Amino acid sequence: MPPQSAELSQGVSQLSSAILTGPPDPGSSIEDELRALGFHVSVVRRPAELAEAVAAVPAGERVALVDPRFVGHRHSLRLALTDPRFATAAVPGALTAAPAGRAALAAALAALADAGRTGAAAGGPLAAPPEAAPTVDRLATLLAEAGAPPHRPELGTLVAEVPLDEPARAEAAARVAAVDEEAVRLRSAVKSRDGFTTTHLVSPYSRYLARWCARRGYTPNQVTTASLLTALVAAGCAATGERWGFVTAGVLLLASFVLDCADGQLARYALKYSTLGAWLDATFDRAKEYAFYAGLALGAARSDDDVWALALGAMVLGTCRHIVDFAFNEAHPPSPSGGGANAISGRLDRIGWTVWARRMIVLPIGERWLLIAVLTALTTPRTTLVVLLVAAGFAGCYTTAGRLLRSLRSRGTAPGAPEALAGLADSGPLALAAARLPLPGGARVPAPGWAALGVLVLLATLPPVLAEGSWFAVLGALGYGIAAGQAVARPLRGRLDWLLPPLFRAGEYLTILLLAAHSEVNGALPAAFCLVAASAYHHYDTVYRLRGGAGAPPRWLVTATGGHEGRALAVTVAAALWSGGQGFTIALAVLAGAVALLVLGESIRFWISSQAPAVHDETGEPA
Repeated sequence: MPPQSAELSQGVSQLSSAILTGPPDPGSSIEDELRALGFHVSVVRRPAELAEAVAAVPAGERVALVDPRFVGHRHSLRLALTDPRFATAAVPGALTAAPAGRAALAAALAALADAGRTGAAAGGPLAAPPEAAPTVDRLATLLAEAGAPPHRPELGTLVAEVPLDEPARAEAAARVAAVDEEAVRLRSAVKSRDGFTTTHLVSPYSRYLARWCARRGYTPNQVTTASLLTALVAAGCAATGERWGFVTAGVLLLASFVLDCADGQLARYALKYSTLGAWLDATFDRAKEYAFYAGLALGAARSDDDVWALALGAMVLGTCRHIVDFAFNEAHPPSPSGGGANAISGRLDRIGWTVWARRMIVLPIGERWLLIAVLTALTTPRTTLVVLLVAAGFAGCYTTAGRLLRSLRSRGTAPGAPEALAGLADSGPLALAAARLPLPGGARVPAPGWAALGVLVLLATLPPVLAEGSWFAVLGALGYGIAAGQAVARPLRGRLDWLLPPLFRAGEYLTILLLAAHSEVNGALPAAFCLVAASAYHHYDTVYRLRGGAGAPPRWLVTATGGHEGRALAVTVAAALWSGGQGFTIALAVLAGAVALLVLGESIRFWISSQAPAVHDETGEPA
């Protein structure tokens, strides 16, 4: 296993110690392998020394225990010992505990010492007798028995074992030599399930870009930032309104997507996960896409073509589609069972072409960005946005229909669904106050029924149904808030209760879009675009907090930003007060700035804090 350049810089990100549970054999490279991964290596010989050696490692450091007879690939050790996402992890012959898992490891060492004393074997060498299970593997078993099972990485063809005699050792060494470790590492850097464009048009070469970055010490966060900057330059080129600008914008948008794939592949290749990286990964994709929509609108304006409503509509539709996916998965997590719709999906998966057809039809980020880039380069902003809206609308109908069918066939919802759905609802003071109203017969109406009723009441008072600036819209927004409160007052355990968050997103965003589009006030639509972008950021931030098990944003933030119903009410009041004048544009801009300031400030504080989860999307679900 030859050393690789910059390997030390790609090792564990915190101070780490590796303890060999016995002296290595002459000629063994195990110490060099561990040092190459960034570990400080020490050796002990007896059980009492092992517990003392672990206790001597500062509590804030990662500690690894490795059997000196270990035979395997360096990447097997890397997967087991350096992944920062897990408190404890193990492969045969190697075990690690991050600071969060040190207490569990100490308890397992104590249990092992007690067992040793009971067996009158505490004074023998750790690696003997040969027929006994290696000490490290016994510790992993004790951790599992204590209710803290260590993470077991998927090794595939990689080797990790502790041979107990020379023939077994020679056989293991031969299997190590027979596997191209670097090829396995490159393959594992790519998601096992992804879209057609990403899998076949980008990943075949972006993985090599990821390796190139790893060997030169670049971090995933640096690549993510480069992707963002490239997309922003692409948006700037589109904003020129010139043909060369549109062509350049399309090329740069594709380059940004290649970098976007490479950052995740670099994180998996070098196991460089971080809380900051989770935040960047969760937010920059949307920032890039929305900035590009704005660039298209600015470019079209240079030709006297106002497409801000289309750009805002694309953002609204895309965000609502994602909230459908997020809310459904909170209520009905993927299940390995083969019943119902899952069984149909499994049968279709056995027909090769249907797998890619179904992944492409939902318009994941690779297909979406390819479509946007090609249309931007070859057509006009209006054509690009219209085609995108049609394709995204069809994809949204397809996925939502499928999720509805799966919900109706399900036996119930996940235990944590009520809390997650309440967090995704983003209910402000008006809705929470309305939730306490004892409306006659209100309990008999299911939560989705109340939510849909509220959205219909609101839309019925907005343009084009009623003229813009009408105070009826204010009454409609009040009715929407009351209905939203009655919806969240339900237990949220129904099979279709996951519809609440996407219905609320549609109600809020469409209110802003319709009032701004029909105001015919200069600057109203760009200001509305910024307001929806700020609200959407808040909602995506909520999603990734929930995914990481950190709960919804703090209550004060939701109260300060008004909740979805509060913002809808504020926009209808502003339209009624200043319809037809610049006051409406100013009100939208002020509200957008206030929401952005609050949600960005709290989001940055949270994601750079030590309590933030290192959430990375490894599912391959379309984004």
